[in-house]
Amino acid sequence: MIKIVVNGNPRELGRPMTISDFLSLQDIDIKHVAVGYNGKGLDKSRYNDVILQNGDVLEIVRPVGGG
Repeated sequence: MIKIVVNGNPRELGRPMTISDFLSLQDIDIKHVAVGYNGKGLDKSRYNDVILQNGDVLEIVRPVGGG
């Protein structure tokens, strides 16, 4: 079991997966989010390359429109 933290909440993953896979399983469109990975911003081009590991911390941010 892989234990990660997403937006401050503990999560358990049943198998290793990329950030892209994780977002897809959560029905999150990568076009409309920014992801912080272990305290640093992560370029969208790396979402398919980074495999989530035990103890990783993700911050998933969605833009909010307003005026």
